[in-house]
Amino acid sequence: MNINTKTEGSQLTIALEGRLDTGSAPQLEGVLKENLRGVTDLVMDFQNLAYISSAGLRVLLSAMKLMKKQGSMMVRNVNETVMEVFEITGFADMLTIE
Repeated sequence: MNINTKTEGSQLTIALEGRLDTGSAPQLEGVLKENLRGVTDLVMDFQNLAYISSAGLRVLLSAMKLMKKQGSMMVRNVNETVMEVFEITGFADMLTIE
């Protein structure tokens, strides 16, 4: 999986490419830990994310909990496959999806 980050002021955009699963979830977790200090707006861009597993959902949940304390989190460009996972797991109701 490729992870691209872009910071503009207090907004951090993280674009994911590939599969967010047990193999790549720790990588995303590390990127979030390194980059979330001082961030008030987190944007997760899933335009090129092909798949998300429960391990990926766990990382999203952790990020969401942290961002509720320091700002907001939004998920953009969710494809049908990932949206189906969000709907089945209830994440569609918890996340702000654009």
